[in-house]
Amino acid sequence: MNTLRNKVQLIGNLGNNPEVITLDSGKKLARFSIATNDFYKNANGEKVEDTQWHNVIAWNKTAEIVEKYLVKGNEVAIEGKLTTRSYEDKTGIKKYFTEIVVNELLMLGKK
Repeated sequence: MNTLRNKVQLIGNLGNNPEVITLDSGKKLARFSIATNDFYKNANGEKVEDTQWHNVIAWNKTAEIVEKYLVKGNEVAIEGKLTTRSYEDKTGIKKYFTEIVVNELLMLGKK
């Protein structure tokens, strides 16, 4: 059960083209966002779409696959873990980011 402690699985569409950088160490890092959609009916019985955006990070070989094959609009399934990082902006205010670090990536097709 330890592997279930921090596990995220999502299916969504890329909201932008991935940003891929090569670090000084030679490791590749890919950043992109995916949108997931959920639907519900409001009090008037109207169908409402709720879109959530998720920040995603991929490293090394997975980042190379992202760089080579993924573009805005592609549908993907990802599995990974949630991570949170923080930094202080220029005004001294602490900012927090929650991201998903990808362990598995499955390309499902185009939107």
